[in-house]
Amino acid sequence: MAKSPVVQSAKRATRTFKQQVSTLSATAGATWTAFVVNGIAGGALMQYGVIPRTRTGLRGILFAPFLHANMQHLIANTIPFLAMGWLVMLRDARHFLPVTLFAMLGSGLMAWLLGAPGSVHIGASGVVFGYFGFLLLGGWYARSFMSITLSMLVAVLWGGLVLGIAPGQAGISWQSHLGGFIAGVLAARRYRRA
Repeated sequence: MAKSPVVQSAKRATRTFKQQVSTLSATAGATWTAFVVNGIAGGALMQYGVIPRTRTGLRGILFAPFLHANMQHLIANTIPFLAMGWLVMLRDARHFLPVTLFAMLGSGLMAWLLGAPGSVHIGASGVVFGYFGFLLLGGWYARSFMSITLSMLVAVLWGGLVLGIAPGQAGISWQSHLGGFIAGVLAARRYRRA
């Protein structure tokens, strides 16, 4: 006896949701694990952040999003990472990895190019700003109902984040935020066909 289309659709949706939860949990779990390991190592992993205009500082493009200064910093990045990462997946799950990589590259390069000499840039906020840029401008580029709806939702819930791309508060890497945001906008343009 064949299963009804409704049952098959529900099973597909459940499977997709489980994959999304698994992907986001694994990524956030790696970040929390890095935080614990860094604490045990007495902060030794901070050397793997983005250090502007140094050759070794370039490795921070890959590692900085997994490093956080303290529990408050970690939580402040984890919540929007999970929420906006899931919205990126809702738009099109195939875009999650490339948008994440675009954001890591953009935020890391901008921090490396514009950061103060001797500073160390860490945290997932550049990736969060990449998701923000992708989702905010995705509706403009894709012109689909789903993308426009997500753009409006993100504008309402997180529109104030746009202030984080301007220089301001000491200790906050506006360079990473700006680079991530620009990379997210470029990704929205690149992946406008959902």
